[in-house]
Amino acid sequence: MTMQSNLRRITLVTAAALAMALGAGVAVAQPAGGAYGPGSGGPHGLGAGGPHGPGAGDAMIGHLIERAKTQLNLDTSQQMAFDAAVKQAKSAREEARVRHQQVKEAMQVQLAKEDPDLRALATMADEVAQQDRKARNEVRDQWLNLYGNFRPEQKAVVRDMLQKRMAHAETFRQKMHEWMQQHRGATSG
Repeated sequence: MTMQSNLRRITLVTAAALAMALGAGVAVAQPAGGAYGPGSGGPHGLGAGGPHGPGAGDAMIGHLIERAKTQLNLDTSQQMAFDAAVKQAKSAREEARVRHQQVKEAMQVQLAKEDPDLRALATMADEVAQQDRKARNEVRDQWLNLYGNFRPEQKAVVRDMLQKRMAHAETFRQKMHEWMQQHRGATSG
């Protein structure tokens, strides 16, 4: 192989790796549950992410409050705060989509070049990740402010749902662990 073809191959592999990394970021920012709503993994939640990366844990508190809404019997001011949090979450999600589309378009432009500037793409992806994190934190804080204004019985509803969710996750984790142990035993014997 010539030096030029080796360089081209290295560039393509690097570009593919970067595309996969950026694609994973888009997947985290644009989950299937919609508008950073239930199951979305978007910016509703408690904080530093979870076992499924940034966004999964962030979604927890907003997701739980949305699911519990009918049980919470929100008063008028709580309903207004709830509606504002939903609206901010939808807006944050749409803004994230726009940012991630810009990254995708920039990637396509760079990869069409003879000598793509992967550093520029990485810098752009980092900036988008920071903007996404800021948006998740803002929405999370709005949900936490709403939760902070709940009456004790409302907080108990959210707490109970959170405990059930954690127990379910632990059961799932344990089943996966057992499956992995069985699978390893079957392939090594």
